[in-house]
Amino acid sequence: MLQAVADAAGLLLQDAVLAAIPAVGFAMIFNVPKGALKYCAMAGALGHALRLGLHKFGGVPLEWATLLAAGVVSMVGIHWAQTWRAHPKVFTVAAVIPMIPGIYAFTALLAVIEIDRTGYTPALLATVIQNGLRAFFIVSALAVGLALPGLLIYRRRPVV
Repeated sequence: MLQAVADAAGLLLQDAVLAAIPAVGFAMIFNVPKGALKYCAMAGALGHALRLGLHKFGGVPLEWATLLAAGVVSMVGIHWAQTWRAHPKVFTVAAVIPMIPGIYAFTALLAVIEIDRTGYTPALLATVIQNGLRAFFIVSALAVGLALPGLLIYRRRPVV
């Protein structure tokens, strides 16, 4: 039991560290100020590790785990933005890029190319639809998760 918890914690830590690297890389591409790079790394690590934890250990579907993780990253980014007097996008956009579903989109496009090259088969079409829709819903969850907290917090009028 204790070994399983240690293995899970090690997996989450490894995932967090590996997600922080592209978050910092994309933050540098977006010309984020030097002092904010560590916050981008922390937000990227938090979001990706939270998504993995919810999906692998919590049994939450990947799309919903992505929505929740992006929402948490957005809330943390809004807090940091208010603390450091910066725009929330400085901390959040680069942090969610490691959660982009590249494997699902790539698999769907490979199946489309294979259909074009060899012809239609039901299995290839199922691969295109399954992976394409999954990539679409994950990207949609990222967009909604990033936007929703800002829309709810920065409202000038009450929601109801």
